[in-house]
Amino acid sequence: MPEHPADPVDPVDPVEPAGPAEPSVRTLDARSLRGLAHPLRIRLLGALRHDGPATASQLADRLGESSGATSYHLRQLGAHGFVEDAPEHGKGRERWWRAVYDATAFDETLTLDEDPAVRGAADLFLHEIATIHTQELSTWLGNAHTWPQEWRRGADLSDFTLHLTAEQSLELIHKMHDLINSYRDLPASEGTKAVRFHTHAFPREAAVQRPRRAE
Repeated sequence: MPEHPADPVDPVDPVEPAGPAEPSVRTLDARSLRGLAHPLRIRLLGALRHDGPATASQLADRLGESSGATSYHLRQLGAHGFVEDAPEHGKGRERWWRAVYDATAFDETLTLDEDPAVRGAADLFLHEIATIHTQELSTWLGNAHTWPQEWRRGADLSDFTLHLTAEQSLELIHKMHDLINSYRDLPASEGTKAVRFHTHAFPREAAVQRPRRAE
């Protein structure tokens, strides 16, 4: 009996590797900003994001605060959806907390809100973030000598001045963020540490040349 030719096999599209996972981001509005714009709440949320779930007592020890204060402000963060219970970590009556989102996005229109309370909260939030960045950098500079040379080479303290339009500046910011996020889900390897990246971009007026007085 003659053999029938095999049915043609449909070509299989190549499987493309999955790209890096996008971080979950909470964009602040007027209400959530007022819920977050407190120095201790900002630091509590940062600690949970950087170091993982913790109890109010653990966070109090870490931040040099009373457990009563950290417990109260954690509940306020929970009421505004920034943190939630992490019951899988708890034992007995311990209450553990974790961050709900990986990052917070700030809408600059909040600085122009018609409500002065919102404008004040926006100002406090931005200045507290700048203060935290300064403190983190100062801590690194004070402790850099205790780190191996490979990590001192892997750190950076640079600034640049570019001549850009507002649109070009925004484009560059997005490109930097995309590049940093592409390293977010690299496979774990020996020697991995948590590394903090700060990015600051802002326009400045050129210095005005004053006319020299005739001698």
